[in-house]
Amino acid sequence: MTAKIRTILVTSALPYANGPIHIGHLVEYIQTDIWVRFQKIRGNRCHYVCADDAHGTPIMLRAQQDGITPEELIEQVGRDHREDFEAFAVDFDNYHTTHAEETRYFANLIYTRLRDAGHVATRTIRQAYDAEEQMFLPDRYIRGGCPRCGAEDQYGDSCEVCGATYAPTELKDPVSVVSETTPVERETEHFFVKLSDFTDMLQAWVQGNDPRNQRTPATAINRHCPVQPEIANKLDEWFKVGLQDWDVTRDAPYFGFEIPDAPGKFFYVWLDAPIGYMGSFQNLCERTPGLDFDDYWGPDSDAELYHFIGKDIAYFHTLFWPAQLYGGGFRIPTAVFCHGFLTVNGQKMSKSRGTFIKARDYLDHLNPEYLRYYFACKLGNGIDDLDLNLDDFVQRVNSDLVGKVVNIASRCAGFINKRFQGRLADELVEAELYQSFVDAGDSIAEYYEGREFGRAMRAVMALADRANQYIDERKPWVLAKQAGADAEVQAVCTLGLNLFRVLALYLAPVLPQLTIKAEHFLATELTSWADRSQPLLDHEIRAFEPLMTRVDTKNVDALLAASKETIAETDAKGEGPAEEGTESLAAPIEYEDFAKLDLRIVRIEQAEAVDGADKLLRLVLDLGGETRTVFAGIKGAYRPEDLVGRYTVMVANLKPRKMRFGVSEGMVLAAGPGGDELWLLQPDAGATAGLRVR
Repeated sequence: MTAKIRTILVTSALPYANGPIHIGHLVEYIQTDIWVRFQKIRGNRCHYVCADDAHGTPIMLRAQQDGITPEELIEQVGRDHREDFEAFAVDFDNYHTTHAEETRYFANLIYTRLRDAGHVATRTIRQAYDAEEQMFLPDRYIRGGCPRCGAEDQYGDSCEVCGATYAPTELKDPVSVVSETTPVERETEHFFVKLSDFTDMLQAWVQGNDPRNQRTPATAINRHCPVQPEIANKLDEWFKVGLQDWDVTRDAPYFGFEIPDAPGKFFYVWLDAPIGYMGSFQNLCERTPGLDFDDYWGPDSDAELYHFIGKDIAYFHTLFWPAQLYGGGFRIPTAVFCHGFLTVNGQKMSKSRGTFIKARDYLDHLNPEYLRYYFACKLGNGIDDLDLNLDDFVQRVNSDLVGKVVNIASRCAGFINKRFQGRLADELVEAELYQSFVDAGDSIAEYYEGREFGRAMRAVMALADRANQYIDERKPWVLAKQAGADAEVQAVCTLGLNLFRVLALYLAPVLPQLTIKAEHFLATELTSWADRSQPLLDHEIRAFEPLMTRVDTKNVDALLAASKETIAETDAKGEGPAEEGTESLAAPIEYEDFAKLDLRIVRIEQAEAVDGADKLLRLVLDLGGETRTVFAGIKGAYRPEDLVGRYTVMVANLKPRKMRFGVSEGMVLAAGPGGDELWLLQPDAGATAGLRVR
C-alpha cells in the first residue's frame, strides 16, 4: 500500500536583518532543514520558506550609524545571511525579506479585517520621548539606574543585576541611548488588538480541537499536538491570568509599513514579521507555476503548516500569530515546534571566551557538516537547551562519522576497485543482515518525523557498528591473500558497501554534502527512502576518494581564537560592548554607609530557575538557624544544581522587596561584567553559615 503524499509548508523564525548569523541561530535552521529534507526524501510535497525580519527601530538606527539607508543595510545583511545559510546546506525553497510588497499586502489585509471585525481598540498612552531626535523610544532604548537595587546603566524594562522588571518611567536618571539626553513623557494614540477576543479559539487549538472545524488542523492534530507540553502549560498560565491587549502601533520615525488610514503610525515589527512567512510563500508562488497560495493558507486548506521557533518567542507564535490568522480569515498553524537555546561547554555563549561564534568564522575553520551532525545528535522534540561541548564535538564526529560510517566504505572500496574493476557481485550474501538494515528504516523514519534526531543518530550508529563488526569477522584483507577466495572477497565487500549505502541514505537529511559524495562514489542516487529496499548488485562503482576527514583540534582552537579577535575588532569600532575593565566607578560612599550593611556568610540550600524570568534564580539561603529566599540575576552564569551546598555572602538586612515572582529577602553578592560572566563571592574554606563578614 502506497502512503499518501502529504502537502507541507514549513518555516523557521526570521533572522533579524541587523547582524550576522551565529551558531546559536543555526540550531533552528539546521533542525528545520533536517526535517524538511527528510520529508522530501520520503516523497512528500514539502516547501520551506523563510525571510529576513527587516523592520524596526534598531535597523533604522543602525543604518543611520553606518551612513546608509535602511534598504541598503537590509540588502547587505540579507546577502550575508543567504551566503551563510547556503554554506551550511540550509536549503530554503524561498528566502525573502519582510520589507516586500507581498508582506505589506497581507499585513494591511489582516489588520483591516481585524479592525473591521471590531478586534482593534484605540487608546491614548504615555511614552518616553527623545525631544532632540524627535522620536518615541522603545524600552530598550532607555537606560538608567535600577529603581530596585540602584545598579546603574540598566535597560528600561529590566535590571541585569537584580533581575527586577519595571516600567521605563521608574528608572533613576533615565537617558536616551540615541541622543544621550533625558527623555520626556508624551501622550500618543496607539492601536491595540484585543487578544482576549480569541481566547476560546486559542484554548481549543492548544487542546487539540479544531476551532473552525477545518479539515487540515483536525487531520494533522491527530499526528502532532499543536504545541509541546511545556508550551501548553505556559499558555495555560497566560490564559488563567487573562490575555492582554496587544499594542501593534509604533510612531514615526520608524522603519516599517505605515498603517492604512493612519499617517505617521507604523505596524510594530512583531505584527508583520510572521506575516513575512506568507509574503515569502506568495513570492514563491509567483515564481512557481502551479503553486497556489490559497492551497496552503486558505481557511479550507488541506496542507500542513509547521513553524520551527525558539522557545523565547513562543508567546508571539502561539497567541498573537494564530489570532492574527484566524481573525484575518486564514488557516491556523498545524503545529508550532519550539527548541531550546545553545550553550557552549556548558555555559552561555561568551564573547570573551571566544565561544560566541559567528557562522562565517566557523566556516573559515571547520566543515559545516560536523556541526549539522553534532546538533542532530543533541536535538530532541522538547524545549531543553542543548550544549556544544567542544571536546565531545571532536570525539563524536571523529568516532561516528569518520571512524564508523566512512570507514565502512574505505575498508571495502579498495578491494572492489582493484580486484574487480569496480564491479559489485551479482548476489547478496547474508541477505538477512541487509534486510535488518532495511527494516530499521521504519523506526528511524519515525524518529525523524517526531524530531527525535538524537535517537535517529544513535540508531544509525548502532547499525554502523554492526556493519563494521561484519567486516571485522569476515576479514576481506585476510581472504584476499587466500587462493580461490576472490568470490568471497567480492561478496563480503559488496554487502559492506550496500550497508554503507543504506546508512548514507539514513544520514542524508543531516549530511547532504556527504550524501552527494557517496552518490558519486556509488554511481547511484540517494533521493528516496524507498531506495534502501533494493541493493546495488552487478553494479559498477567509481574509485573511492575520502568522503570526510577527521576534526583537527588545532582548527577548533583556531576558531576560538578567531572569534575572540572578531569580537575585539567589533568592539573597537564601537559596535559591541565596552572592553572589560573600562566600566566607570560608582560615586564614592562614606564608611558609615558601608557599615550599615549586615553581610552574612550563607549556605545555598536550594536553587532553581524562576519560571517566566530569563535571568533569575530562586535561592533558599541558610543563615544558621533561619532561611531566607532571594531572587538573584545569575542564571546566565550558574546552573542551579551547581550552586546547592555552596557558601556565599549576602546582604542580610536589605529590606524585603516584592517581585512578581515572590518576595526577595536579601541579596547575594556577585561581581563581573554581567550575563554569563558573573562570579558569586565565596568565603574561604571553613566558613560557617550565619557568620557576619567583618
